[in-house]
Order: sequence, then structure tokens, then C-alpha cells
Amino acid sequence: MSSTIKRILSLLCVFVFFFVMVTLLKTWQAGGDFEALIPSFLRLSQKKSTQTFTPSSKAVLNLGDVEILSKLNQEYAKLTRAVVPSVVSIDTAGVRTEQQVDVFGRTRVRSYPTQGQGSGVIVSREGHIITNHHVIAGQQDIRITTHAGKTYGATMIGEDSLLDIAVIKIDSNETFTPLKFGNSSSVEVGQIVFAIGNPFGLGETVTQGIISAKERSLSDNQRDLFQTDAAINPGNSGGPLVNLTGEIIGINVAIFSVDKNNPSFQGVSFSIPSNEVKDTLEQIIKRGKPIRGFLGVRMRDLDTMVRRELGYQDENGSAVYVITPGSPAELAGLLPGDVILKYNDEKIISTQQLISLVQQSNVDEVVKIEIWRKGEIMNFQATIRESVSIQSNSNNPLQDKEKINLGILNTIGISVRNLSGIEARRGFGGVVATMISPNTLASGLIQPDDLIIALNNSQITNTDEFYLQLAASVPKQETILHLIRGGQPLRVNLPKL
Repeated sequence: MSSTIKRILSLLCVFVFFFVMVTLLKTWQAGGDFEALIPSFLRLSQKKSTQTFTPSSKAVLNLGDVEILSKLNQEYAKLTRAVVPSVVSIDTAGVRTEQQVDVFGRTRVRSYPTQGQGSGVIVSREGHIITNHHVIAGQQDIRITTHAGKTYGATMIGEDSLLDIAVIKIDSNETFTPLKFGNSSSVEVGQIVFAIGNPFGLGETVTQGIISAKERSLSDNQRDLFQTDAAINPGNSGGPLVNLTGEIIGINVAIFSVDKNNPSFQGVSFSIPSNEVKDTLEQIIKRGKPIRGFLGVRMRDLDTMVRRELGYQDENGSAVYVITPGSPAELAGLLPGDVILKYNDEKIISTQQLISLVQQSNVDEVVKIEIWRKGEIMNFQATIRESVSIQSNSNNPLQDKEKINLGILNTIGISVRNLSGIEARRGFGGVVATMISPNTLASGLIQPDDLIIALNNSQITNTDEFYLQLAASVPKQETILHLIRGGQPLRVNLPKL
């Protein structure tokens, strides 16, 4: 080997030696792994990184260990499968007009497109559906989507705005699967119920809960409502509340929410009992509309506080605390503070009994009413009228100009509107302030969008009632308005004129 080649090999070995040493030094300074520097084909053994993973091969309990829960689970699922084919989703569209009248008597009319969603339940093989009146009120186009995903048009058959029930029929000659009505009078607090509907437009949804309470009515144009803790949200309206055998015991109608602009489930929901719904359905099918008697009183049960306020000692009867202007009760001579003892010679035990008797009375029937008034027993006669005929659907709050002093209202300066159907079904009552005139009695005290729920501790139900009571109260005394502003309750005192 020549000396030149030997010299080159020596330099190469020195270069390789120093390269390896520098690499090892840098790897050591960086905290690296020296084994990684060895080419894989030179390693005697290659270590492979493995992890131990052993999943469970069986449940912590056998179905036999939770036999009752297992059967209950199967029965819930079986009930759901049997009920949901009869529940439908409802989509509506239309154009709605809103009429507003200010304190100067000027009328403005607004038109705007509307869309809505709700639920319904099939109650006949021919395709009759029960839903809420507020779901389809004023809507020109009604579309039904069934559990199978088929879409149909639907026709309005009849409605009961007071009960908030409507009957529509699917535009088809097919045969459908209806649900049976149960007996709502046998419903007990604490029993298990299921609510089915279309919340938020999500589609068929089933929730489970119990009957929390059986609510009492406060007036003779409102029936009982069941209270339940089954989750009900916007879109559930009109869907059925069913018992363990899949019978309809109620129609879901409302939720209570502290925020009327963004309602959500608070654990308190309401349903119209099935007996009332079935009665209305039969009347609509036979007559085209429901007919019930109307007396025109708001009542209270005689609890200890009410008896103390009235100075009344007995426990039977029902206390009158509001008389509807122009109603049969006012024309007969009844007054707030009266206690109704008998109705057509039938002794009154509770407010609900009296409500039922009034609603079952025939229109134009003359009824005998025995009352207690400040220690005296008195007898009156009233001519029952049809409930819908005395109720005004007009948005004109000044229609009864003989009873409303326009000059007083102009001085007060408050314009209000009735609640919409949706607002009313969110657990609220009263009227909404729309405009406050400057330099008036109400300016600086009332604000637009205030929800006025009571006047002088008396609940407000509509604009007519509000204007009548306001015009009568302010000239005589300081007037107390109870309202909700921004979700917070407030009390405002309007000074005497």
C-alpha cells in the first residue's frame, strides 16, 4: 500500500473518531438517548414500547340483580313505542295584523309574517288532531309531520280560545292511529306521567315526570290545569300528557318561566285535563264550537286569610273578588266581597264546584244565586251568557267609551296592549305598556315593555279591565301598580289626580 493511501486512511479515521466524539458529547449535553445513535441494523436487540390495556368484559351487575329496574326500563320503552306514532309536529305560517290604540284614540295597524311550531295528538282514525289554540291562531298554512316522517296539510275544524284548544283535521283519506282519552278526574298528585312533543323544533321528544299539583281555577272562564315536573319547553304546546297505559290525561299548554322573553323549563309545567279537552272536542265536532255558561266573576276559596278579611266564619262557599264589567254578575247586583253560598239551590263547597256549575249552565238560563254579604243572606237572579260572547278579542282598549273617561286617561298617559297568546302561556298575566306620553302622570314611573300584572292588588287580565280600573281609581286615590321590569318585580305608586 502506498504511503499516500495510508495517509488518507489515517486522516479518515481521525475524522470519524472526532465526529463520533462530538456527536456523543452533544447528545449527552442534550440529555439524549445514546442507543438511538446506533443504526437499527447494528442493534443486537430492538426494544418495542408496549402498553397494557385490558377492558372489562362484563357489566358490574346482571339484569337479574336489578330485575325491577330492568322491567321498568322495558315498560317505559314499550309505552313510548306505543304512543309516539300518534303524536305529530305542527308547523304554521301566516300573516298577522296587530291593532294598537294610544290614549288619544289613534289606531295603528301593523302586518307581519309569522311562523310557529307546536305539537298535536291524533284522536280519531279519520285524522282529527288536538292541539293548542295559540299554536295555530291566525295562521293560514298548517303543516303536519307524522312519526313516520310524512307531511300533510291540515284544516281547522273548530277552536276554543278560552280553554286554549283547537281541533284540526289532516287533509288525507288515510286511516290514522289515535290515542284514547283517559279520565283526568282520577289523576292523583304524584302519579307518573309522560310528555311527548316537538320542543324547539327538534322533533319527537319524550320526557317523564309526575303530577306535581292539581291547580285550581280563579275565574269561571278558566278550567283546572295540572302541574307537572315533566320537562316541557316551547314547541311542546299541544302535545299529550299520558299515563302509564298511554291514555291522554292532559294537553300540554304552558310553562312557568321568570324570563318572558327567553322562556325555558323551570320544573313547573301545565297541562289541560283531558276531560275538559274531550268535552270541548265533542262540542266542536257536533256544533262547530264550544258553548259554556259565563257569569263574570273571579273567585277565591275561603281560606283562613280570606275569611278573616271578610269577617266570614263558615268554611263553605266561594268569595267574589272581581266582577267583570257588563257581565251577568254585575247586572244581577253581585259585588266584590260577596260569598256565593248556593247556585240554583246547590250548596257551594268550593270555587271549582261553582266554576263547573256555571260552565255547565245553558246560555240564557236564569239562575238563582244565594250570597252572604256583610253578615246578611241575600238572593239574586242572573241570566247566564255564553262565555265567548262577553269576551272581547278586539285590540281596541277604548271600545267601552261610556265607562272610560278619556280625559283622565290622557292625563295619566299610559298606553297598553294585551299579551299575545305565546306570552300568556309562559306563566304571565296582565298587560304590557307600549307608550308613555311625556309630561303626564305616568312619565318617569312607567316604562315601555313593563308588564303590569295588578292594580291596587287586583290582578289585571286585559286592556279593557286595566283602563276601566285605572280611570276609576286615579281620581279618587293613590293607585298602586304591580309590574315586572327586566325580570324584577316592582311596585309603582301613581299619585291621585
